[in-house]
Amino acid sequence: MMQTKPRNLTDVIPVEAARTLDGLFRERARRSPEAVAYRDYDRSSGKWRDLTWKQMDERITHWQSALTREKLLPGDRVAVMLRNCPEWVIFEQAALRLGLVVVPLYTADRPANAAYILHDAGVKVLLLEELAQWQAFHEVRGQIAHLLRVITVQGSPGEKDDGLVLALHDWLPDWPLDDPQRKAEEVEDASRDQHQLATIIYTSGTSGRSKGVMLSHYNILTNAHSCLQVVPIMQDDLLLSFLPLSHTFERTAGYYAPMMRGATVAYARSVHQLQEDLLIIRPTILVSVPRIYERVYAGIHAKLAAGSALSRKLFNLAVDTGYSRFEYQQRRGPRLFSHMLWPLLEALVAKKVMSKLGGRLREAMSGGAALPTKVSRVFIGLGLPILQGYGMTETSPVVCCNTIEDNLPSSVGRPIPGVEVKLGSDDALLIRGPNVMLGYWNDPAATDAIMTPDGWLNSGDIARIDEQGRVTITGRLKEIIVMSTGQKIAPAPIEAAILHDSLFEQVMLIGEGRPYLSALVVLNARNWESISAQYNLDSDLRRLSQDQKLEEILVERITRQIKEFPGYAKIYRVALAQEPWSVENDMLTPTLKLRRAQVLSRYQAEVSRLYAGH
Repeated sequence: MMQTKPRNLTDVIPVEAARTLDGLFRERARRSPEAVAYRDYDRSSGKWRDLTWKQMDERITHWQSALTREKLLPGDRVAVMLRNCPEWVIFEQAALRLGLVVVPLYTADRPANAAYILHDAGVKVLLLEELAQWQAFHEVRGQIAHLLRVITVQGSPGEKDDGLVLALHDWLPDWPLDDPQRKAEEVEDASRDQHQLATIIYTSGTSGRSKGVMLSHYNILTNAHSCLQVVPIMQDDLLLSFLPLSHTFERTAGYYAPMMRGATVAYARSVHQLQEDLLIIRPTILVSVPRIYERVYAGIHAKLAAGSALSRKLFNLAVDTGYSRFEYQQRRGPRLFSHMLWPLLEALVAKKVMSKLGGRLREAMSGGAALPTKVSRVFIGLGLPILQGYGMTETSPVVCCNTIEDNLPSSVGRPIPGVEVKLGSDDALLIRGPNVMLGYWNDPAATDAIMTPDGWLNSGDIARIDEQGRVTITGRLKEIIVMSTGQKIAPAPIEAAILHDSLFEQVMLIGEGRPYLSALVVLNARNWESISAQYNLDSDLRRLSQDQKLEEILVERITRQIKEFPGYAKIYRVALAQEPWSVENDMLTPTLKLRRAQVLSRYQAEVSRLYAGH
């Protein structure tokens, strides 16, 4: 299997020098103690602050001493449920130095699901943002009776709940960070075995209970190192981190890889303040899931729709010209006379748009789900290379990635160095390499079901591999719809095609055991308001839930988007979902994947109506 050509990594900390994830931090602090490691917004002062590697190391030692007082043993589990911030890193690094196993939790997760994870992993210490988070666990505390300590970062000194809870100020030892006597309280670091368990990361669980993925220090270190061989991160780069650190993609590509290189990471205040933070931080690299790029894309088009026809034509000309130049640079297209217009179009259009993202971005990485080609085309056309990759929690997570020099947006690129891929039965993508997990926590049966004796992991994703070794993901085996006619359909590509029409915000195909396909859709209310008059229909979608004319309009628009698919993939009926699918209403996982079973259950009445008489 052809892999991506590796880069020169002479200034990167090698896996052998780091040995463990905490060893990686120590080595980085030793090599560049005064360099800025992290930047974040200090809510108490209302100002952005910089922390050097040396300052972070001092804080880690402080927290390590506090953890030592909890009398935990190497291998014990501790959990962190924080927004992205330096304290997340400090807690994890302090725990790893003691040989503890870190369990990350999503701050947006429901208390019942978080309690299940805490119970399943046998977590003994939990770090939270504030007391209100702990109080949200009130109804499920019986499941987490094994917890010995809960620490709140934003807690007021003296703030307690039931004896378990301490504010960070009260939990930390009462000595200055630079006190030379603190060495007396330190303990010897745990074994330096790089193959020992470092973290248990619970998968989002689109169906059934989440499974705990066990990753070793070596799993993650080798994956971060391989990523740096194909994606250029430099020491003077500045990354803006907003994808949760509980997401494996952010943890490897946005935390460990920059540390390995010595780049600086700035933590966004929140996704809601992302636009403002982009202008303040002015990052050079973004690491994100497609949803963020889609939001920026939607914002661009909303502004264009409200502007003049001339501005729209100029924008489209810039994107078309820029993308044509990109295809030429990738050796997939000819050099055109129109390329000579690029400097002018770049100044008039591209730079103005990119200035809204800080004006310094030179690359963006996308993973976690498929990036719509319409979105990548716009950003690439404006001069920002978006590198789509593929991975899964079980592979630490990166398996494949496009590169600056070899970027085919419709694919997820070639395997990164050290990773092998091949196709198994039903074209399932099989993966083998040093990044493949140790197994599922407390679930040997599930481990055996996904792993072969010779080390291949069955991803469950359907794929194609071209002659150049590029991988394209075409669907998911568990999501295949088997109709009553016997036809098998992968819904994801069809759903992605439908979403090319900006009227559709979300879509899910239905048809398991049915004679034809239907779709549940969430519409973009603002877009509908702008076009409803041309159809002589109410602009308020709440009054159109079962309107026959609206359904005919939606079917017709969908048909236009999926005309390239086989005839048996035709959508015959459409039902409107009035409420967007979100993490909060349990229709999406914390990583924004669709919980198809929950959506079907929630919209049983609508589905029954779509198949009435069949």
